[in-house]
Amino acid sequence: MIRYTITTVLLVLASFVVQQFIPAFTGFHQSRILLVQLVFLCSAVTVGSPTMLLLAFISGFLWDTQSYIGTLNGDPQIYTQPVESLRFGYSILLFAAMGYLMQGVQPLFHQGKWQFSVVLSGIAIFLYLMAEYLIICFVRGGMMMDRFIVIQMACTALLTMLFSPIVFWILFRIAALCRHSINPAAAKKKNRRRRR
Repeated sequence: MIRYTITTVLLVLASFVVQQFIPAFTGFHQSRILLVQLVFLCSAVTVGSPTMLLLAFISGFLWDTQSYIGTLNGDPQIYTQPVESLRFGYSILLFAAMGYLMQGVQPLFHQGKWQFSVVLSGIAIFLYLMAEYLIICFVRGGMMMDRFIVIQMACTALLTMLFSPIVFWILFRIAALCRHSINPAAAKKKNRRRRR
């Protein structure tokens, strides 16, 4: 269990590095693959609540740190939002909320029905983006919901969701290497079939 937890933390940290090299898809409404959020969501459904909260803290803290440093030292054409627009630490709460949403389908995941988690990861990404946008609008004091923004959020959520089976495959492989069962009910069914 501890080896699997450490490995998921390392996987989340690695996703921050890979995220830097993933470009926006200009032909697909400027959507992006949110790899950090995806790795967190897929990991959140495979671990208990304390580990999920640890991953939410690490992910949210590093996401805010990256955004904060990027707006201070980065290219103003890329980092268009001023630092004052959002408070440091809001992402931790958003990651935790997404994690608890994924934990809601954990009983199905433990039975080997990981497909529900794939669909829910897309929904969670969309809700994350919508909540982040609404927080920005609230802080700036103006609500401007544009059709293009909603389409961009939906395309980003869909595009990110399409990559979740790959992340789940990686997590299943890591669990096997760590000798940790992330879906015990499915493992019991396989053992019963082997005995027969």
